Amino acid sequence: MPHTAHELRTLHEHELFARGPIWGGVHHLGADVESHAHDFVEIAVIGSGRGRHVTSKGEHELRPGEVVVLRPGAWHGFRDCVDLTVANCCLSAHALRTDLAGIHDIRILRRMLWIEPTASGAQGVATVTVDQTAAEEAIAQIGQLERDLAGAGARPGRLLGRLVTVLGILADGRRPEATSAESTVHPAVAATAARLEATPARQWRLDDLARAVNLDPAYLGRLFTQHIGLTPMGFLARVRAERAATLLANSTLSAAQIGVAVGWDDPTYFARRFRTLVGLTPSEYRRRSRAVATRRG
Repeated sequence: MPHTAHELRTLHEHELFARGPIWGGVHHLGADVESHAHDFVEIAVIGSGRGRHVTSKGEHELRPGEVVVLRPGAWHGFRDCVDLTVANCCLSAHALRTDLAGIHDIRILRRMLWIEPTASGAQGVATVTVDQTAAEEAIAQIGQLERDLAGAGARPGRLLGRLVTVLGILADGRRPEATSAESTVHPAVAATAARLEATPARQWRLDDLARAVNLDPAYLGRLFTQHIGLTPMGFLARVRAERAATLLANSTLSAAQIGVAVGWDDPTYFARRFRTLVGLTPSEYRRRSRAVATRRG
């Protein structure tokens, strides 16, 4: 059954990350999970059982060893679940730009958490496959993370260690076909992406970006598409949409102010681009966010 914007609810950082920027839990699903969006990054590792995964790209039968990565603003759900094991490891989007920013420097993790979910047509969702042993080990570590979070006292070092272990297992366990085409990101592409992420509100032009890395604009565009899967302007739009989703969920700024804050000064254009990339209009995204916060408050 297709999902429309008004059916979605949004899960928020401020609800999930009470004990730091990392959260984990292992779930055994025997019923549907309604479609929902996030303003954080979610990694879902699929174990035993059966079920169907629903995203903006449609739905498909899940298989053990699949790993689903969702960027902020993306949505998903589960249908027809029978003893389906899903282990979730969630990361604060804000922390990934600050305290956990070092993860971006690790090539295979950058590809898994940033490049693949933001590639053209991905709509913020990417699915990779790891071998069965890696999936089982990752699920076990996420279970340990869940127990660490439930324990008494803050243990940020322990939580960070669990996160690194989970990400390392998933990176090492990827099927050969998933990594054979991987190459080192060109320095000019990495520098351009860093500039766009650092100041997305700036009215960037391809000429300006190319001049900063001493390349021809057309050549930089080809390099960026080759390594990231998007044009520089397409990547910028995805970054802006993610920042806007966070502000809509966690600030009192008006939609027009948020559009300006992320670089889309025209409210109509902002609403259109946000809906294209996230699946909801800004007002719908905020309304669903507030409704969830009110019910849980």
